[in-house]
Amino acid sequence: MNLGARFLRLALPIGLLALAVLGLACDEPDGPPGAVHILTAKGTVGPVMSRYIDRGIDHAVSEEANSVVIQLDTPGGLISSMNAIVKDILNADLPVVIYVSPQGAKAASAGTFITLAGHVAAMAPGTSIGAATPVGSGGEDIEGALGNKVINDAAAQIRDIAALRGRNADWAESAVRQAVSAGASEAVELNVVDLLAPNLPALLDAVNGRQVQLYDGSAVTLQTASAEVVFNDRTIVEEFLDIISDPNIAFLLLSLGTLALFFELSAPGHIFPGVFGAISLILGFFALSVLPFNWAGVALILLAFVLFFLEVFITSHGLLGLGGVVSLILGGLLLTSGNPSEFRVSPWLVGGLSAAIGAYFLFAVTSILRVRRQPAVIGVQTMVGQHARTRSDLNPDGIVLVGGELWQATVEGGSLAQGEEVIITGIDGLKLKVRKSGRS
Repeated sequence: MNLGARFLRLALPIGLLALAVLGLACDEPDGPPGAVHILTAKGTVGPVMSRYIDRGIDHAVSEEANSVVIQLDTPGGLISSMNAIVKDILNADLPVVIYVSPQGAKAASAGTFITLAGHVAAMAPGTSIGAATPVGSGGEDIEGALGNKVINDAAAQIRDIAALRGRNADWAESAVRQAVSAGASEAVELNVVDLLAPNLPALLDAVNGRQVQLYDGSAVTLQTASAEVVFNDRTIVEEFLDIISDPNIAFLLLSLGTLALFFELSAPGHIFPGVFGAISLILGFFALSVLPFNWAGVALILLAFVLFFLEVFITSHGLLGLGGVVSLILGGLLLTSGNPSEFRVSPWLVGGLSAAIGAYFLFAVTSILRVRRQPAVIGVQTMVGQHARTRSDLNPDGIVLVGGELWQATVEGGSLAQGEEVIITGIDGLKLKVRKSGRS
């Protein structure tokens, strides 16, 4: 059975099992009409959080929920994901309440935009909001004309969002331009948020009967005091996505997956490396599907292993391998370049993995070259070093038995009796040169 057929036999049940698990993992909780759906958005604002909130709001609408409460705790994150979440909230077909909680949580940077976008904005005691100034990919200030453009755009956006919800637009703009922050009590006093609530039940009681206006101009009254509460947490798939969407893990999956496929192509017949490599590559691209990435980085990573593969079969004295190491380093650095630091591959990981893989291939190539430089040994030359037994006296010539065949032989330096064990030391034409073995 060829490699492709064996791979398909393994991949088919694995794929069917994965689809079954995904189907079970994507089940969403049911709730009666008029329920309040609770989403928990914790961590960095990124594609996974954006997808989760989008799914949660859509599900609440399909279940005819009265409203959605998003419990928010974030240090900020990607502007693209923040804009997607804000858009979902502003255009929701039901009221969305943003609740910065639990105590000690924060709605910093991108979280400030999300909080102000809510139809109702609330905070738990001990929480904070603000510091929404855009920064560069490394956390540094954006200088020059580009910096002015980005800050002005963000200030205009947050000011419009705050004004739309009847909140303090001046403070919102200062959160962008001067990176100001406010605690929960101060935020309520400054009309940054609507109310303070120590816990979720207190929040639902406080907002009950409040009327909000949706994007289409329709007014909706929140009926939350006695409504059933439905917690719509992240699914297993979303939790898994959150884990592998780490750019370092995505880089490892792409690199190790390609390396495993290299092993399979170099030494066909071993199924595990091929299956592992295929799964790792699929997961790597799956991770990249929820991350901003650069296709040039992906191409360079794949090119690196093509060069490593060619190094084994083409004598380049290490030039192809060196090119592979350089390509892998550049690919890792370019893969997520331009993203905030928490969404970029660590340069230490890129350098360390590239050095380790480069050292391995250097060892492999060195071993291959050493084998290639050895003289070819074929035919009767392979008999040198083998043991034989004399079938007649050697004085100095006689007959020896080697591998079931009788050969003429000459003993080196002396004579031997019949039945003694000898070692073949050379061949002269069709006559063997032997010496006494030393073994009985």
